[in-house]
Amino acid sequence: MNTSFQPADPSRFETALSRLDEENARDPNRELCGASSYPRELIYAQWLTDWVLKLCPQASEALRLAARSQHLCRWEIPRDSYPMTRPGYLQWRAELKRFHARKSGEVLRAAGYGGEIIERVQALNLKRDFPQDPETCILEDALCLVFLERQFGALAAKTSAEKMVNALQKAWKKMSPAGRAEALKLPYTPAQLALLKQALPEP
Repeated sequence: MNTSFQPADPSRFETALSRLDEENARDPNRELCGASSYPRELIYAQWLTDWVLKLCPQASEALRLAARSQHLCRWEIPRDSYPMTRPGYLQWRAELKRFHARKSGEVLRAAGYGGEIIERVQALNLKRDFPQDPETCILEDALCLVFLERQFGALAAKTSAEKMVNALQKAWKKMSPAGRAEALKLPYTPAQLALLKQALPEP
C-alpha cells in the first residue's frame, strides 16, 4: 500500500479491510497461487487491490475499499442458481453486483463508515457512470488485468477459441489506454498470444 496514502480514520480503514478479508476468507473454493492455495475470493480481492494501486498509487479511500469488496462473498450466489443461458448469465451478473454492493455496505457500516463513503463504494461496486467516472474506469481496468494475468490461461484451456476471442474483445473494449498498455506488458504463452492476435487489432 502506498505509504503516502492517509485515510480519514486509519483505524476504521484497517478495520474495514480486515472485515472484508474475513468475509472473503470464508470462501470454500480454493485458488492455487504459487505453492499455496487460498480462499478464492480472498486472493482475488488482493490481486484486484494490487492492480488498482499499480494503476493509481494515489487511489482514494473509496476506490481501495471498492477493490477489496468487488467480489465480496461471490460464492453465495453460484452461477447455476440461474438458467445456464445468456439471459440467465446476465441476470446472475446483475444480481451479483447488487449483492456485492449490499454486502460491502453492511461491512463498512459495521466498521464505522457513514453514508457518503458507503454510497461511493457501492456506486463503484455497481460500476455506475462507466466509462465517464475515472475511478470506475480504474476499477474496470484492474478487473480486466486480473482476468488477463490470472484467469486467461485456465479459461482458454476449457473454452473454444471463438468464445475466448469474443471474451478478449469485450475486455479490450472496456479498458482504457492505460489499462491496455499494462495488458500488453504481461507475459503470455504462445497459445495465449495466438488468441490475442485473433482478438485485437494490434496485439
